[in-house]
Amino acid sequence: MIALEDSELLRTFSYINGSWHSSEKDIAVTNPATGEEIARVSDITPAETELAVAAAKAALPEWSTKSANERAAILRKWFELMMANQMDLGQILTLEQGKPLVEAKGEIAYGAAFIEWFAEEGKRIYGDTIPAPSKDKKIIVIKQPVGVVSAITPWNFPNAMIARKAAAALAAGCTFVVRPATQTPLSALAMAELAERAGIPAGVFNVVVGSDAQGIGEVLTQHPDIAKFTFTGSTGVGKRLIAQCATTVKKVSMELGGNAPFIVFDDADIDAAVQGALVSKYRNAGQTCVCTNRIFVQKGVLKEFTEKFTKAVANLKVGNGMDSDTDIGPLISEKAASDVKQLVVQSLEQGASLLTGNTPSDHPEQFLNPMVLTDVTNDMPIARNEIFGPVSPIIAFDDEQQVIAMANDTEFGLAAYFYARDIGRVWRVSEGLEYGMIGINEGIVSNAAAPFGGVKQSGNGREGSRYGLDDYLEIKYLCMGGL
Repeated sequence: MIALEDSELLRTFSYINGSWHSSEKDIAVTNPATGEEIARVSDITPAETELAVAAAKAALPEWSTKSANERAAILRKWFELMMANQMDLGQILTLEQGKPLVEAKGEIAYGAAFIEWFAEEGKRIYGDTIPAPSKDKKIIVIKQPVGVVSAITPWNFPNAMIARKAAAALAAGCTFVVRPATQTPLSALAMAELAERAGIPAGVFNVVVGSDAQGIGEVLTQHPDIAKFTFTGSTGVGKRLIAQCATTVKKVSMELGGNAPFIVFDDADIDAAVQGALVSKYRNAGQTCVCTNRIFVQKGVLKEFTEKFTKAVANLKVGNGMDSDTDIGPLISEKAASDVKQLVVQSLEQGASLLTGNTPSDHPEQFLNPMVLTDVTNDMPIARNEIFGPVSPIIAFDDEQQVIAMANDTEFGLAAYFYARDIGRVWRVSEGLEYGMIGINEGIVSNAAAPFGGVKQSGNGREGSRYGLDDYLEIKYLCMGGL
């Protein structure tokens, strides 16, 4: 069913210690756009996951003592292979996840960019010398890899969420075990195939695919040989995983849920704000943790923005991600679509109005036409919950302080966006918003050179940038006396 230039990229066994591991049971991987089965992937157990941890532990001494240049050369090769196979990787991603092919290819380039970045940034893991309290002492600080790293990644970015974790871990000298989402394991396994070709040694990068989320999760969060755990997913699941990591006091980094405000002030470039809201909201059918969740528009430009935005949204085409003219693909499942529709219905019952969009009649249940809601208040379900679908609630506001308070009125703090041209307002709002990332006159903020992460219940730690290595390193203080 998948016509690839390189058929070896379609792997269906887990990758452990440089070998492909099958099992008696398997998991069906289906195309969310059609419901058709793409492949059946072997279903790995918690016991086999422990083999991956053991392999990562055994590989750690050799990998961690390689020079930064040696690791960089291997990572650079991995990056080059991903880009050389961008079309095949993109097709695999679209077929298992649903996003338009152009977006899928963009994700491959985005994920590869983190491998390229950390290949170089790993050469810049610097220590310090600190003035000592007496002349016969020297104080030196060095940084060393934390050890074996485990990860659980989501289905919405099945390539990039692995790449930006694994690249930092491997560049720092750590070894890595990841469990990808069972809805989208093929992208992870294709990455493992290319990792092997790039020369990443056996045991350094391991991919375990299994339906026993609880059992495998317990191994990855509680195994004593794992030093650090990293997770991207919902806040509720993240809290449980953090609690499990506490039993062995692991280093933890979390990229959790969001409720991103998108604020349009009356001095904004309205046309630019419309385009920014479109790309921020409807990328991947709204299934991103940093996508716009609430659109706040100052009353002086409410009519103009709403009319232009609604017209632009109505022109977006829903369809199969493999079709070249598709703007918005399916949601990951019928349940996901049902959950989004329920939020819309509840908000309509409380007084919101639907300007455009509904469930298309000529597509399966997991497809939703992009929607725009007006007359929304900040306490409606559509504003309080992470939508994770193609719905834009528009909320009117009066002044700067009011909208900052409304934007911050959530337990989440991942990403926020605003459009304004007054430089004083830009600084005031940037400092006032309680979010880890702020897009100012920009709807897309993530790139390999920038620190990705949130505050409050949106998680801790950062991915990408020079700060992204910190979560994979330990600081060691050396006190040299008798000098």
